[in-house]
Amino acid sequence: MSSPDLTDLLGRVALRDRNAFSALYGESSSKLFAICLRMLRDRGEAEDALQEVFVRIWHKADSFSAEGHSASAWLATVARYHCIDRLRRRKQAAAPLEAAGEVADPGHSPEQQAELASEGARIDRCMEELEGGRAQAVRSAYVEGASYQELAERFDVPLNTMRTWLRRSLMKLRECMER
Repeated sequence: MSSPDLTDLLGRVALRDRNAFSALYGESSSKLFAICLRMLRDRGEAEDALQEVFVRIWHKADSFSAEGHSASAWLATVARYHCIDRLRRRKQAAAPLEAAGEVADPGHSPEQQAELASEGARIDRCMEELEGGRAQAVRSAYVEGASYQELAERFDVPLNTMRTWLRRSLMKLRECMER
């Protein structure tokens, strides 16, 4: 479905049109589920997150501004930020256990542990190739779940500059990992 159609559906959802909401779900749920699954890495949790994302969309559809904005991008952003919130809550809940030293991962065989360590070393080497504070920004965004806005403030750069840094850094990391 094209973006103008999604824009129209979002406008109708803002007016509490249940048929439009059903159509919006049908058109966008697979893409939003893929985002949730990729970020949360657990099918059950991604399904729960998708349901919560659509509840947010129902309540926040009136905040979407169609002028110069993509409905598809707005929907993806709602899903992404919801998943980041879930990851932060998960991290906060796990912190006391990790601090107590009670977390052990007996699930990996020695070969798997060696392979993971090797892959981790490759990622670390590639991260070292990034300029300036880019590696820290990437870690903060994609490991710790910091938002672009938080990073822009932390590094004292405009928001779009931070987005560009992260996009270019990910491209460099991908190139490095493919070598």
